[in-house]
Amino acid sequence: MAMVGKLRAELDSELRALYGAVPLDDLGTDAAARATVAVTSGVWGVRTEHLDRLPGLGAVVNFGVGYDTTDVEEARRRGVQIANTPDVLTDCVADTTVGLVIDVMRRLSAADRFVRRGKWAEGQVPPLTRRVTGARVGILGLGRIGSAVARRLSGFDIELTYHSRTPRDVPYRYAESPVELAQGCDVLAVTSSGGPESHHLVDAEVIAALGPDGYLVNVARGSVVDEVALVAALEAGQLAGAGLDVFADEPHVPAALLGRDDVVLLPHLGSATVETRSAMTELVLANVERFLSDGTLLTPIG
Repeated sequence: MAMVGKLRAELDSELRALYGAVPLDDLGTDAAARATVAVTSGVWGVRTEHLDRLPGLGAVVNFGVGYDTTDVEEARRRGVQIANTPDVLTDCVADTTVGLVIDVMRRLSAADRFVRRGKWAEGQVPPLTRRVTGARVGILGLGRIGSAVARRLSGFDIELTYHSRTPRDVPYRYAESPVELAQGCDVLAVTSSGGPESHHLVDAEVIAALGPDGYLVNVARGSVVDEVALVAALEAGQLAGAGLDVFADEPHVPAALLGRDDVVLLPHLGSATVETRSAMTELVLANVERFLSDGTLLTPIG
C-alpha cells in the first residue's frame, strides 16, 4: 500500500500498523508495482505520474471530500476506483462557512485587531459594519455542504437563493447562472465542487455582479474563484469584502490580501476539528478495509 503525500499523523500511523503502508517515495520499483491501494489527501492527490509508478493500483482513497488534485479521468481509464470522505465533514465546513459570513460582514477579526493595536484605548472608533440578519445570501453549489449552510443561515431570517447544475426540490429560489445569483445577493457563499468544470466559476463577471456592497465567501476550492479578479475588485473598491478558507496556490496567499481588514483569511480549516478529522480517518480506513476484502469501496465518488 502506498501513501501519496503527507497524511494526518493518526491516519499515517494506522495505515503503517494495519497494512504496512509506505510513502510512495520510499517504495522500491517492485513494491510499488505490487501496491493495490493508494491513500492520499485533497492537498496532494494521485496524478498521472503516480499512476505510472503504481501499475497494479486498484483504488485511490482520498482523505477529504475534494479530490480535484487526483487525475480522475486517467485513473478511471486505467480501471482505478476512487473514494473520498463525504458527509462526515459536512457540519464543520458548514459551520465554518457561517462563521465567515458573520465575520466578514461584521468585521469581527478586524475589530479584534483594532483592539489589540490599542486603537480603542486611544479613543478611536471602528467603522460601522453590515447586519447579518435579513441579508440576501446566494449559495453556489447546493450539495451536502451548501444545503447544510442554507439550513443554518435560515435561522438568521436570510433570503436564500442558490445555483447548481440543476434545480433542486428546495424552498429556495433558483438562479439560472452564477452571474444571476451574484446580482441578487449581498453575500455569495461558494460551496461547489472543485475540478476542471468549476475552474474560475466565480470570475470577474460574477464578482462585478456582486458589486461594491457585496461579500464573497469561499470554502470550496481556491480554483473556483479567479483570485486575480478578486484582488483587483477589492483594491478598486468594487467588492465590500471576502472570507476565504481556500486559495489557488495553498499555502500561499496573495500578498495583496494580507493587510486588508475587509478580508478574513483562514488556513483551509473548514473541517479541522478533532471530531471530524477522526471521523474522516475512520472512513478512510473503512474504505481501505472494504476494498482489500471484496474489491469495492464504501464511499466511491460519483
